[in-house]
Amino acid sequence: MKLENKVVLITGASSGMGREIALTFAKEGAKVVAVARRVERLNEIAEIAKQFAGEITPYQGDLSKQETNVEMVEFAIKKYGRVDILVNNAGVLDDFAPVHQVKDEIIEKVIDVDMLAPFYSTRKIINYWLDNNLKGNIINIASIAGLRGGKSGAAYCMAKHAVVGLTENTAFMYREKGIRCNLIAPGGINTEMTDPKQFATANPWGLQTAMLGAGLGIPSGEVSDIANAALFLASDESSYITGLSLVVDGGVVCF
Repeated sequence: MKLENKVVLITGASSGMGREIALTFAKEGAKVVAVARRVERLNEIAEIAKQFAGEITPYQGDLSKQETNVEMVEFAIKKYGRVDILVNNAGVLDDFAPVHQVKDEIIEKVIDVDMLAPFYSTRKIINYWLDNNLKGNIINIASIAGLRGGKSGAAYCMAKHAVVGLTENTAFMYREKGIRCNLIAPGGINTEMTDPKQFATANPWGLQTAMLGAGLGIPSGEVSDIANAALFLASDESSYITGLSLVVDGGVVCF
């Protein structure tokens, strides 16, 4: 097992990529603290994980709030004695609005979850590792919209670009401390967030423009594609890798 007895904290774990990452890590022997607002869904995956070598412990919290990102780390340490790996997966989409039409409430919503939540949890966990002279591993889930092209709304692209910068800075600053930080940049993945129903209230201009590259004939990926990438970055197989933005998009960025 690749993560036997590792303690992992995963945000946005109630559905989609976070759910699959949590289950995959538990199969590989990890003790997972799964964080999300929908505790009933967390309880479901905790029950599923009882058949695996590892386990999943639910932690209900709103990741748009700074205190959740701090208190979840404290909870995991109290529960298991330490945290080895942090996966910042929680995220929300914007309404695809271009910058001249972005509403303040959309900016606040996206920035709080997509940018500030990873910042607060990273700051908390690194202070814990440094204070205790421990090595650690952070995996951030961003988007190809945060790397190039800007094919989404302005708020979402801005937030995901910030996560790329946070990842690279963290990797550089703490490399000599044995703390790694990498990023996965998914393309189109089949989740609740990419269900067409979610786009019913999207900004018409922004959505139409963002979808110009959608007709390339590249099928959407599955949550297992992201979970497998995360497993590689979490395992000792990637021990010499830090500061990487791993693109998992079926080749979209090649066009």
